[in-house]
Amino acid sequence: MGLHHHAQIDSTNEEAHRMAASGIQGPAWIAADTQFSGRGRRGRAWMSEPGNLFCTHLYAPGCPLPRAAELSFVTALAVHDAVASTGVAGLALKWPNDLLVNDAKVSGILIESAPGPAGSPQAGPLLAIGIGINISAAPDDTPYPATCLMAHGVTLTPLELLARLAQAFVDRTGQWEAGAGFDRIREDWLARARGVGGPITVRLHDEVIEGEFVSLDGEGALEIRTGDMVRKISAGDVFFPDNTSQHSA
Repeated sequence: MGLHHHAQIDSTNEEAHRMAASGIQGPAWIAADTQFSGRGRRGRAWMSEPGNLFCTHLYAPGCPLPRAAELSFVTALAVHDAVASTGVAGLALKWPNDLLVNDAKVSGILIESAPGPAGSPQAGPLLAIGIGINISAAPDDTPYPATCLMAHGVTLTPLELLARLAQAFVDRTGQWEAGAGFDRIREDWLARARGVGGPITVRLHDEVIEGEFVSLDGEGALEIRTGDMVRKISAGDVFFPDNTSQHSA
């Protein structure tokens, strides 16, 4: 699967950026036993304890950047598939791309553009798809519930789980690239989503929206019914009423 494995690194996403800048197009997987500058969305620190999976897929989707944004949901489904293959129950996806086990976060995804060498032509976007999965440890100082797979009976090593994830990513990108494209991905994501049809709160930078989680639109935006209006949200932190301190990362 084109694996670049490091005992320790600043961040697997940073390494993907360095590889892209040197002219490497991928596909390639970068994994590390530990990170000393791991990060999640919006620059939040990501706990990087040994025994957890920290990896990045350097990937050129071969499509325009707006469609490449759909890979957030493709990747979330691949993570769900890989973890589900271990036999863990109680899995659900939280918009846009977190994986929950019994309402506690076990995985997060950070997708960044990875520009190639300065001045070099590039046919389409090159992405650094960062994925963290808590296997042996979960943070206990976060504002959201978190868990690890070991707490649910899983004893896989990070590289064993990465092998399952890499295959799931191939399967899901194949589904995405074929026939129905995002329509099928959207359907599969919604079938695994936390809270569809129920109350939801989304915190934006300048307001808090409360309403009913209706669906996703054709571009992956969250649809929330507030009164007689359905609002579309493209970025924000999601909360559910029985998990009032749950954030995206």
